[in-house]
Amino acid sequence: MHSENYGPYAELLEKPGEISARDVLRFRREVFQDGIVSQLEADAVFAFNDAVAVKCTEWNEFFVEALTDYTVMQAEPRGYVSNANAQWLANRISHDGVVDSVSELELLVRVLAKSTQCPAARAGFALAQIAYAVVEGEGPLARGLQLTKGVIGEAEVDLLRAVLYAAGGANGLSISRQEAEILFDINERTDGARNHPSWQDLFVRATANYLMAVSSRNAPTRAEALARQEWLEDTDTDVTGFMGQVFSGLGGIFTEGFFDDVFTSAHVQMERSWSEKNRAFEAEALANEQIDAGEAQWLIERIRRDGAVNANERALLSFLKAESHHIDPSVKSLIDEVAA
Repeated sequence: MHSENYGPYAELLEKPGEISARDVLRFRREVFQDGIVSQLEADAVFAFNDAVAVKCTEWNEFFVEALTDYTVMQAEPRGYVSNANAQWLANRISHDGVVDSVSELELLVRVLAKSTQCPAARAGFALAQIAYAVVEGEGPLARGLQLTKGVIGEAEVDLLRAVLYAAGGANGLSISRQEAEILFDINERTDGARNHPSWQDLFVRATANYLMAVSSRNAPTRAEALARQEWLEDTDTDVTGFMGQVFSGLGGIFTEGFFDDVFTSAHVQMERSWSEKNRAFEAEALANEQIDAGEAQWLIERIRRDGAVNANERALLSFLKAESHHIDPSVKSLIDEVAA
């Protein structure tokens, strides 16, 4: 690889084609000593990451740290990820809609967790990477986790949970329709009999969160919807800290501290959003807790799309019957039909 592809920092490598821990220290000392990552520096980091085949663990950590800082805190508007910046990031980390490496997926998830606001499509893009790996059994994530095509294992459920939680930091307290659509796609295109049991819990409560939170003040938060049931029942558990401990067993494919950082950062953002949402509801006196006709139509169309109602969809309907105060009559009819 020619040195000019690295921009003005080509001389920082001791050996062409390899990034060592010493090289990373040199990057930190000579390039980013002012604590500010510029556009030129961000492009150079991407150039090195793309061009160098042999990279040390320290480089992956530096790569994610520097580019998260640039995307969220240095590129204007600070704290927010604009459509233009989000598209720049997507263009740099993916080809044909698939993220090139696990470290680049990690970068995307950290940006979601740390930003005050980020285009909702980026959260869907991150979820789609996991869906692609699970359904097709291909891509860098599939290679890193040695996934079984068409089957959701516990690791994949945990990753989906992490991405959904991270998106809460940037895009609000409840699950979005786009996120719910992707969860339905995964549910329909995987083997229900072989999927890990934790998948049903995540699918049901995350989808119900979307349906119940459209116009409800008292619906469960995104964080509550995504926490495992045993964590909700254990009042002594610090969910954000405990999540990081559980996820640390994911084959070591992510950098150390990744999950703790994602959940902590997203939790801070969601707490702020929750306070703002409460103030808005108090000012507007809105407290309508129902699944309305539009969401009911979406739900029925999704469940009937493949011509069958599977076990997870039955569980979702049962959950809504038990937890939602007001349900559109068309959904009640579907619940009665399924129960018959």
